[in-house]
Amino acid sequence: MADTLSVLAIALVCLTTVVVGGLGLRLSRRTSDFYVAGRTVSPRLNASAISGEYLSAASFLGVAGLIYGQGVDMLWLPVGYTLGYVVLLVMVAAPMRRSGAYTLPDFAEARLGSVVMRRIAAVLVVGIGWLYLVPQFQGAGLALALVTGAPRWVGALIVAVVVAAAVGAGGMRSITFVQAMQYWIKLTCLAVPAFVLLALWARSGGGMPEVSASWALPFEGGGSDEHPWYRTASMMLALCLGTMGLPHVLVRYYTNPDGVAARRTTVSVVALLGMFYLIPPVYAVLGRLHLPSLPEGVSADTLVLRLPGFVVSGLGGDVLTAMVAGGAFAALLSTASGLAMSVTGVLHQEFLRPRLTRLTGGDAFGFGGFRLAAVAAVVVPFFVAFFVEQVGIATTVGFAFSLAAATFAPLLILGVWWRRLSRAGAVAGLVVGAVAATSAALTVFVAGPLEGWPGALLANPAAWCTPLAFATMVIVSLATPASIPRDTARLMVRLHTPEQVHLARSRVPD
Repeated sequence: MADTLSVLAIALVCLTTVVVGGLGLRLSRRTSDFYVAGRTVSPRLNASAISGEYLSAASFLGVAGLIYGQGVDMLWLPVGYTLGYVVLLVMVAAPMRRSGAYTLPDFAEARLGSVVMRRIAAVLVVGIGWLYLVPQFQGAGLALALVTGAPRWVGALIVAVVVAAAVGAGGMRSITFVQAMQYWIKLTCLAVPAFVLLALWARSGGGMPEVSASWALPFEGGGSDEHPWYRTASMMLALCLGTMGLPHVLVRYYTNPDGVAARRTTVSVVALLGMFYLIPPVYAVLGRLHLPSLPEGVSADTLVLRLPGFVVSGLGGDVLTAMVAGGAFAALLSTASGLAMSVTGVLHQEFLRPRLTRLTGGDAFGFGGFRLAAVAAVVVPFFVAFFVEQVGIATTVGFAFSLAAATFAPLLILGVWWRRLSRAGAVAGLVVGAVAATSAALTVFVAGPLEGWPGALLANPAAWCTPLAFATMVIVSLATPASIPRDTARLMVRLHTPEQVHLARSRVPD
C-alpha cells in the first residue's frame, strides 16, 4: 500500500509539472519569453519560483540527514543557504537586472567587451549547471528506490524526461509557473508530516533523544571530519558567495521588470527560505529519537523518507510517506528544471544556434534548436550521476557552490563594484578559480575522501579557491590597465542608477 501511494504521489507531481509546463507553450512566442519570461514576472511569483528551484535534494533530504548524522554542527547549513540571498540582495541583485542581459555570458561580454570572457563564462555556466544536476538525479534515484524498490536509474530517468519536456515546452515562462507551484508543494509535503510527528511526540510525553555529547555540542567532532572549524568556515563562504554565482539563480533576476522588483523578490525569497529551513532540523531530532541508528549501508539522506512510516503505522504512515516522496520529487524537479533552463539557454545561444545558423544560412530550426539544447542539458549529468554514486548528495552540491564562489562571485562583485577590473584580470581570475575548484572536486570524485588536512582542503575548497580567484583578478587587473574597457564608466552608471532616474530624465523636455 505504501509503495502504491508513493508512486501515485510521484506520478501526480510529475504529471502536474508537465501540464503546467505545457501551458507555457501557449504563452512563449518570442526569444525573451523563452529566456527571461518577457521580463514581466512579479516579485511574489518570482520569489516562489526562485525558492522552488533553490530548495533542492540537498535541502529536502541532505540537510536533515547531515544534522541527524553530525549533530548541531550542521545547523549552520540552512543558515548559510539563506544567508547567500542576503549577500545577493546587497551586492548584485538590482545591478544585474539593470544590465539588461539574458544570461551570465551576456553580462560578462557587456561588462568587459570580450568574446573570450563570454566563452569562458558559457563553459562555466554549463559546468556548474551539470555539476549541480548530478545530485538531483542521484536524489531522484534514491527516493524512488526507497519507496518502490525500483532501480536507481529509473528515478533519474523520470526526472530527466520530465525536466526536458517542461523546459523545451515553453522555456522560462513554463519553468516560472512550474517552480512557483513546486515550492508550495514541497513546503506542504515536508511540513504536514513534520507537524504530525511533532504532535505525536508531544502526545507521548515529549521524550528526548539519547545522543552523545559530540552530537549535541558544536565543533566537537559529531561527524567524521577532523577539522570542523575549517569545514564550517569554508562551506559558509561557499554558500554565501556561491549563491550569487549559480546560473539558475541569477537568470531568474533577469525576469523581473526592474531593479526595484529584483530587490523585493530577494527579500521575499529570504522569508520563504527561512520558513522552509525551520523544518529539516525537526526531522533530524525526531530521527534521533525514533531511529537512534540506521541499518548498516543505509544513507542518512533517506531519513526524511523513512521516518514517517517508522513512527506512524498503517494507512496513516503510508499517506505521510507518500507525501514526503511527492515533495522530494517536487524538490528534485524544480531545481533540475532551473538548472536545465540555465544550461539550455547557454547551450542554445552560445553553441547550437550559431552552428545551425551557419549550416542553414539562417535560424531555420527556430525554437527546435532550443528544445534540442534542453535534451542535451539533462543527458550528460544523467549519465555522470552513476559514476560518482560514492560521493554524497550534499558533498556534490558543496562542490557546485565552491566552483560558483571561486569563479562567478569574483567576476560579479568586482564587475559590478570595481571600475578597474580589466579583461586580462577577469580572464585570469576565472581560469585560476575554475582550475583550482575543479581539481579539488575531481580528486575527491576519483580518489574518494582523504584524511587530515589534505582531505579537508580538497573536500571544502572554497576557503582557499575563492580568495585566490579574487586576488588573481585584482593583481592582474592592476598590472594590465590598458585592457580596461573604454566604456566602463558608462556601463557602471547604468548598473547603479535606479530606473526611476532614467525614466525621469526621459520625460524632461529638451
